[in-house]
Amino acid sequence: MVTIIDTNVLVDLAIPGSAWHDWSSGQVFSAFKRGPVVINSIIYAEFCVRYRSMDEVDRLLPQSEFRRENLPWPAAFAAAVAFRSYRRAGGARECILPDFLIGAHAAIRGYELLTRDSKGYRSYFPSISLITPETHP
Repeated sequence: MVTIIDTNVLVDLAIPGSAWHDWSSGQVFSAFKRGPVVINSIIYAEFCVRYRSMDEVDRLLPQSEFRRENLPWPAAFAAAVAFRSYRRAGGARECILPDFLIGAHAAIRGYELLTRDSKGYRSYFPSISLITPETHP
């Protein structure tokens, strides 16, 4: 099974003293045992905000372990549809769109999604198999 890793889990891995480091490390290790682990350019960009160089990021997220995959065009459309529904339901205007792009990528490809923030994904992409602290303590 292919697993796409949400940015919040990658940040947990990069911060050894974080409250979620152990849980995230264990879940990423389990994902590697199940099959390929994927990130896309949205996840990569969100993660890169904390670093000064691509070399540093690429050492933390080596391509040999974290497969890079482009966002499928149907996922971009599905993200827009879900985001429009979210906005019509009164959702905030703040930077939420990246989560919709990540969720749509997982949904369109049929990937598991490893995240600590399941609420929006469950609401707008109910077909995704989520790996969360609630489902995998």
